[in-house]
Amino acid sequence: MPELQFPMPRKGCVPRWAAARRTSVTFPPARHWLVSLLMVLTLAAPVCAIAADVEVLALFRDQAVIRVDGVRVKLKVGETAANGVRLVSTDGSGATLDIDGETRRYPLGSRIRSTYKKIESPEVHIFRDTHGMFHTVGSINGMPVNFLVDTGATSIAMNAGQARRLGIDYRVVGTPSVVMTASRVEQVYEVHLDSVKVGDILLRNVKAVVLEGSQPVELLLGMSYLGRLEMLNNGQRLILRKKY
Repeated sequence: MPELQFPMPRKGCVPRWAAARRTSVTFPPARHWLVSLLMVLTLAAPVCAIAADVEVLALFRDQAVIRVDGVRVKLKVGETAANGVRLVSTDGSGATLDIDGETRRYPLGSRIRSTYKKIESPEVHIFRDTHGMFHTVGSINGMPVNFLVDTGATSIAMNAGQARRLGIDYRVVGTPSVVMTASRVEQVYEVHLDSVKVGDILLRNVKAVVLEGSQPVELLLGMSYLGRLEMLNNGQRLILRKKY
């Protein structure tokens, strides 16, 4: 069976483990969701209008090669480029493009200046609490949860009771495996969560592990979620930003 590693915690970003009877680690006590709610600030994704030079370079049956601000891309009818320009249709002399909801025909070889709205990546700001931890509220499969940010955990981790509350039948859908905690091997079940959301950052098909018993006390937001984001820790604030 594959072995997952939970590295030794790094100061400032992960829980401070304490010795406990008959187990190698303990987890910090859960806090009320309202405290977590006050510790997170979600920034709405700003939208700005961008001027763009659009040129149709080549035409094929149901395809076109276009250049937007010097970036060349080949699109099929119905496809959308990374900058949001969508190819609606083509004919023998031009292509019809949708730029920010405005449909317009662009003749072959013509260079036209247009505008489109560029949506910045959503980001979430999580502030360090009085205990030096990063807590935040979020959701798993649409159900509200409290997270403890743990960059030392390779995946989201929860105890059996938390999994049952979320409707995760881990013994049926999960795969038995093991993880290494600070000083011992723990039996776990690997599962994949349909969705995990913090602020406006929603990710799908996120790996998690379920530990039998009551540990961890707090649901850990590990690297199976965090690793798919851009992270910036400036000491008192952790900034998460979705990658596009």
